[in-house]
Amino acid sequence: MEHPKFCAYVLYSLKDDQFYIGYTSNFERRMQVHTDGKTKSTAPRRPFIPIHCEYYFAKSDALRREEYFKTTAGKRTLRLMLKDSLNEVKPKKAQP
Repeated sequence: MEHPKFCAYVLYSLKDDQFYIGYTSNFERRMQVHTDGKTKSTAPRRPFIPIHCEYYFAKSDALRREEYFKTTAGKRTLRLMLKDSLNEVKPKKAQP
């Protein structure tokens, strides 16, 4: 069986401590577009760390998951699911 093609993904912005949530059928290419600043909505928010990705066989499932992650409840769920990971990647604040 082949690998699922469709991905709902979450990037974490080191600049503004917020998520960017998207969908793609080619995660590596899409990450490069974000990294290169070729997306208007993400270019000023770089750098990003890919923090979560879920693959699906059906495009509709990936789009539904992306839509959920963009809701307030979805973002809350992500912060709970990724609590330890976020602590690992968040920039440490300088001590006075």
